[in-house]
Amino acid sequence: MASAPLSTERLWELLSDRLRTFFARRIDDQQVADDLLQETFVRIHKGLDGLGDEQHIEPWVFQIARHLVIDHHRATKATTGHEGGADAAAARDPATADNLSEVVGRWLPAMIAQLQDPYAEAVRLYELEGLPQQEIADRLGISLSGAKSRIQRGREKLKAVLFSCCSFEHDRRGNVIGFKRRGADQCGPCADP
Repeated sequence: MASAPLSTERLWELLSDRLRTFFARRIDDQQVADDLLQETFVRIHKGLDGLGDEQHIEPWVFQIARHLVIDHHRATKATTGHEGGADAAAARDPATADNLSEVVGRWLPAMIAQLQDPYAEAVRLYELEGLPQQEIADRLGISLSGAKSRIQRGREKLKAVLFSCCSFEHDRRGNVIGFKRRGADQCGPCADP
């Protein structure tokens, strides 16, 4: 049985609730989160015809969403500014701080793929797709406490993968403001920032 052809409307039916959750977890202002959701689908509509591989539709859609969140935070920092310490440096050049977070964020799919099952899928669904823990439990056919445990352990393993590759410097809010590769050998994802 053939599935329905991909259209903006079909993708709305499939992904809008998950994207709404994704934005709500990252944006404090509900109106802004709704605006970013709408902008995501505007971009999906514009780019859907050029998408060659339908198997990669979800990562593509969530990449659009992540970029919109980053752009929103960059614009907010540029208009509000911050004083003091590492935040002052970010306020003087907000693109630098945001670009580092974006660079590290681009490594996550490849680094999550390095995790063993059953952790990789749980972390991918939680971190990259922004699914609530109950929905992850339902998808994986496990209890809510089992999903929480997999996510927590998976995030610890992901952190170990990240920190075995690079050391990171953070500002007081946890934003990446610097990183350094630990050795001459490139661990893969961080080799191409």
